[in-house]
Amino acid sequence: MGKHIPPFDNKNAPVVGVNDDTTPLCYFNPVRLKKGESHRYKLDDYESAVVLAGGTCDITVDGETFSGIGKRASVWDGDPAAVYAPVGSDVTVTCVSDEADVMIAGGRYEQEAGHALSAFAVQPEETDKIQYGSDDTKTHRKIKHIFGQKNADKRGRMLVSELFTVGAGGWSGFPPHKHDEDRAPQETRYEEVYQFRFNPDFGFGAQFLYEHEDDCGPVYHVRTGSVIAIDKGYHPSVAAPGYEMYYFTIIVGETSKSLVQHFDPHHEYQVHTIPGIKDMVAKFK
Repeated sequence: MGKHIPPFDNKNAPVVGVNDDTTPLCYFNPVRLKKGESHRYKLDDYESAVVLAGGTCDITVDGETFSGIGKRASVWDGDPAAVYAPVGSDVTVTCVSDEADVMIAGGRYEQEAGHALSAFAVQPEETDKIQYGSDDTKTHRKIKHIFGQKNADKRGRMLVSELFTVGAGGWSGFPPHKHDEDRAPQETRYEEVYQFRFNPDFGFGAQFLYEHEDDCGPVYHVRTGSVIAIDKGYHPSVAAPGYEMYYFTIIVGETSKSLVQHFDPHHEYQVHTIPGIKDMVAKFK
């Protein structure tokens, strides 16, 4: 039930690769480039997204070039920019700033007959944002949807977002929820991969995983660069006091394009007491 991959130098090789043993629907490769350097990839069974965490890149998808993608210095400074690549695309990412911090997300997808998808860019101003929770409930959070409801007709079953705890410390993914069964309309099956970052960088948090509402499960100490892969179960997380927590999320559906979350019955009542959480849930559908 899920796994924690501690921070390490992946040397631009996938951290969660094709046919991963825990989350085979998901792909994740964080890539670091210096000016003039390029990274090329091709994923035969996965749609993908190139997201600029920091820096600027030219991104070419099957010969079509999207120039000057990314304007911010880091995830803490401005909104993301990205390029979508359909299944099987030949993608080259070339750094045109002094350096670039790139996140490549992928989701397994079978191309639908008669519905060909094309590459497209998402500019910072096109990010779909929502903020919910409160300082009083320790759930104040901001979400920046990059590939989600606004461009659902242009992608497959992959959702890509950036999530922030607002302020210093607090809970995320709360009330605890899961999405590991296809039983619409109550729940849809999605696998999920996160990469965490903290501000200041030496901050930390904890990721909880448990399969049943009456179970106890593992708790992982997460730091900047920690990756969590989740195939099933409830998965709330928390940032230590004094630290802002960010995580990059890749959520991939097995059969549905709409993410429907099932909340832990013991805590579901807080869906009705935490400000704005119903709007947050609706943004994933």
